[in-house]
Amino acid sequence: MKQKIVIKVTVSGPKSRSKSLQIAVGFSGVESAGLGGQDKSQIEVVGDGVDAVELTNCLRKKVGYAEIVSVAAVGEKKEEKKPEAVAQPVLWSVYGGGVPQTYIHPIPPPNYYQDPSCPIM
Repeated sequence: MKQKIVIKVTVSGPKSRSKSLQIAVGFSGVESAGLGGQDKSQIEVVGDGVDAVELTNCLRKKVGYAEIVSVAAVGEKKEEKKPEAVAQPVLWSVYGGGVPQTYIHPIPPPNYYQDPSCPIM
């Protein structure tokens, strides 16, 4: 089940913001992480099976004060499948006669001849 977790973190500058984002992205199950809020002090994490409490505790240890603002399930949108247009191959004729010309380059077989005087083989 996908969930969206919003965690408020005290940030003193861009270095602590990037550090907190690196910590959030490093957790298993995290699909995306970004900054939110007016002063960019909230981290919004979207993922499957992410432990919000463990993530918050890790942010507290490595960055500073952190608290969980919200945890909500993200509903997956079901899109209608539209019939895809099948692409027709375009055949270009080489000489303009309407018949496509193809050339297949022959690949020579490998030479496995072993010289009897070679001490390595």
